Amino acid sequence: MNSTSTPGAHVDTAKVQRRPVSLKTLDDVVAEARRIAAAENSGNLRHLGNWTSGQIFGHVAAWMSYPFDGYPVSPPWFVRIIARLMKNSFFKKPLPPGFRIRGAPEGTYGVDRLSTQDGLARLEAACRRLKQSAPVNPNPVFGPLTHEEWITLNVGHAKLHFGFVSY
Repeated sequence: MNSTSTPGAHVDTAKVQRRPVSLKTLDDVVAEARRIAAAENSGNLRHLGNWTSGQIFGHVAAWMSYPFDGYPVSPPWFVRIIARLMKNSFFKKPLPPGFRIRGAPEGTYGVDRLSTQDGLARLEAACRRLKQSAPVNPNPVFGPLTHEEWITLNVGHAKLHFGFVSY
């Protein structure tokens, strides 16, 4: 599938072979997103999942912005308890693909169809915002986080989704 095609048949994202992505900082996230956009512009990008590059960028940006602007959903109490017990593994291991939020129309939120450039612009703005200050709202799953933990969580989220494109 080339950069101009829209992902067609539904892909089981829990099972698809993803591209390994190495990111450590929010600057790395922006740099990799720009490489993905450039590969798409040159026709050298393959989508391995179900979303366009614009959707991926917009989704990562949305979840990066929710701690500042408010979350679209609150998880059940038992999810919060279990997740808080496993908090360290979420920060030290790669995020698992294929996770779906029950009741979310597309399995998650922030998946608006955006052009690659619009998604990239949202992602760059969200990265700048998170880099400048830590959100004051607690994470709905993990509770209060340090600035470093917010960044680590969001960089991990970007790594997960950027792995669904190859160039």
